[in-house]
Amino acid sequence: MKGYTKPLLIIFFVLLADQLLKTWIKTNMYLGQEFKIIGNWFIIHFTENNGMAFGLEFGGEFGKLALSLFRIIAVAGIGYGLHYLIQRKYHRGLILNVALIFAGALGNIIDSVLYGKIYGYATLFHGRVVDMFYFPLVQGVFPKWVPIWGGEDFIFFRPVFNIADAAISVGVILILVFQKTYFKEEVTEEIGPNNEMVED
Repeated sequence: MKGYTKPLLIIFFVLLADQLLKTWIKTNMYLGQEFKIIGNWFIIHFTENNGMAFGLEFGGEFGKLALSLFRIIAVAGIGYGLHYLIQRKYHRGLILNVALIFAGALGNIIDSVLYGKIYGYATLFHGRVVDMFYFPLVQGVFPKWVPIWGGEDFIFFRPVFNIADAAISVGVILILVFQKTYFKEEVTEEIGPNNEMVED
């Protein structure tokens, strides 16, 4: 189990926090209800989505089933990848970030696969993902001269998301930021024909 302890702890605590909060939201708030945490900048807003992270949609009943099955396959692949990275002793930061991504993906799969059945509104694999974090940091109107959106309202940041989405995003962003460190090739040295050290 050496090397697995920290990744497993991350997965456990992300899943625990994600599912506890979703269950509380689902059982204590009605759809569309919200309350403000920090003025108009940080709002708990109960919404559900049939699709992907941050409320993106993938249409129809067949689309929903296909997305749920794709998620399961993707999480299995991420899980295998995590095992591979641990076994081959890749950079600890990379392993922990992949663990974050795995936990987030698994958290949303639980909603998609089980919530419809648990809460009695759909069959297996047709559940909706519970979202609640809303950060409308900047609100205003696009200037008239802006192409396409001129004169329309805008909100930044508009998507409503959950802990699982945040875990996935943090994991991906950190991998992108530190990729040179995580994937740095080791320099190997060989003995040249004149007994000189040659770097590969």
